[in-house]
Amino acid sequence: MLILSMSNSGHDNSVVVADDYRILSAVQLERVSRIKGDGTRHSPNAGIMPEIIADALRAAGASANDVEHVAVSRDVLPSKYFYLPPWKRVWDSARGVKTYPVAKQMFKRQTLNFGDIVRRGDFLRAQGLREDLPLSDYNHHYAHALGALFFTDWDNALLYTADGGGDYAYYSAYHYADGKIKTLFGGDEEILRPSRSGAHSIGLVYGFMTGALGYKINRHEGKLTGLAAFGKPAVYKELKNHFWVGDDGVVETDFADGGKMHEFIQRAGVSATPADAAASVQKLLEEIITESVGCYMKQTGARKLALAGGVFANVALNRRLAELAGVDELFVFPAMGDEGLAVGGVYDVLLRRDGWEKWSQQRRRLEHLYWGGSHDDEARQLFNEQAARENGGGAAQTAAELLAAGKIVAIYCGGMEFDPRALGARSILANPSDAAVNKTLNDRLQRTEFMPFAPYILEEDADDVFDIPAASKYAARFMTITCAVREKWRGRIPAVVHVDGSARPQIIGDKHNPLYARVLREFKARTGLPVLVNTSFNVHEEPIVYKPAECLRALNDGRVDYVLLPGGVYRRR
Repeated sequence: MLILSMSNSGHDNSVVVADDYRILSAVQLERVSRIKGDGTRHSPNAGIMPEIIADALRAAGASANDVEHVAVSRDVLPSKYFYLPPWKRVWDSARGVKTYPVAKQMFKRQTLNFGDIVRRGDFLRAQGLREDLPLSDYNHHYAHALGALFFTDWDNALLYTADGGGDYAYYSAYHYADGKIKTLFGGDEEILRPSRSGAHSIGLVYGFMTGALGYKINRHEGKLTGLAAFGKPAVYKELKNHFWVGDDGVVETDFADGGKMHEFIQRAGVSATPADAAASVQKLLEEIITESVGCYMKQTGARKLALAGGVFANVALNRRLAELAGVDELFVFPAMGDEGLAVGGVYDVLLRRDGWEKWSQQRRRLEHLYWGGSHDDEARQLFNEQAARENGGGAAQTAAELLAAGKIVAIYCGGMEFDPRALGARSILANPSDAAVNKTLNDRLQRTEFMPFAPYILEEDADDVFDIPAASKYAARFMTITCAVREKWRGRIPAVVHVDGSARPQIIGDKHNPLYARVLREFKARTGLPVLVNTSFNVHEEPIVYKPAECLRALNDGRVDYVLLPGGVYRRR
């Protein structure tokens, strides 16, 4: 069965195409629209994405006629697709109301039936799909949890999600045991009888602090994670006075609503230096989430921990959780934000169809996220026409020589990564031996980051360079967790070592991106250094490059010195 799953959560929208349990393609809206974090929440066409659907189908080698089932999240859609009485349409038009969250309408009408709320045929037709297709909706946090669980091989695990909010929940906890899931907190009951407000969301607290410090919520939270290492938690106690974890593991607050919490965070943020405010909210996040997760692990006796939701983009938090007593292994679904919901939507459809026994038998460890469409042939033709090919040996050897000489080389190959981070398909590579490369890259990419860039390393070298606990190794394959850099290496690779002696590595093998691995092997042979800098191939405030023309423009604009394609290394003419 060919399944097309959509995440229309209002930011970081995406489309995933799967042939039963095998994902064929996954594309984020921002990569196609070129609008960072695009979700069209405030657009009259919110959640209507025919262009990205067409792109995802092309990447999967399929057409709209091949789709057999559609899954969709319950967030923002244009009001014209809802069943509304005529007076309501006139009233909304007068007030300028153009969109509704599906979950909000479910709450108002006390139903979880998507078809009672939305004009299914009109909605599907607007997406460029057949209006008679089976259409199902999925719960926000359950989809996060299913996406994380599916890519594990554990028999007993705690699944925990946390983010700014979705379907009237801000956290969820599930226990997977005996081949099925038990909901502990945060299920569909939150839509019909919400038990918490946005004031309970530590994800929103972190986002509001991001805004209070002059950055953009839902985009720049990572800046606070880096900035926190330079400050002291001066206002932590002031923040902590308003949040605690109950005996049942549920996060509580004394704020009556999200508005009052927002006002408080705004005041707290401006009462400290930016670094101290960042350190304070980082400590709050770590303490609250760690305590909550610890409570649920104690309740369930689980020793494996699967995480998803935007909160777990915070790699320092993930390290704290991996170090919790009793955690044998931790996995963070790499597309942990709302872009990853569409993956969970696929596995929700299959679970309903097949039941737990068959579904559980299909589970497997995640090997890669190169799920975007490949444009290698188009890139090769474009660069041969409009760029200069670098003479030398093979492409990997030439790139390694340039990197050893201090040049900045971007790699563009194969299917694009489906997650917030570049993992070697759309990455910028650099020599880690000189800390000054950070400033060079930040200047050229117009970035103002506080963290050094991340390293990637071959699996046979990982333990020599990094102190990676066994619990963290699976997560470290996707750059979702930090670890300590061993003392003997810190002075040799300063560009990837944070102020606290940590790094955020990506451990790789040769199988799924051999060109990426080969460059590192060649670089190590020339320099003795087993790591390279890997940062995402994008200018600040732009999505990672997607199409070959964007890659060529970055080269011509001087963002990088060279571009490595599977067929060669290119420079500007």
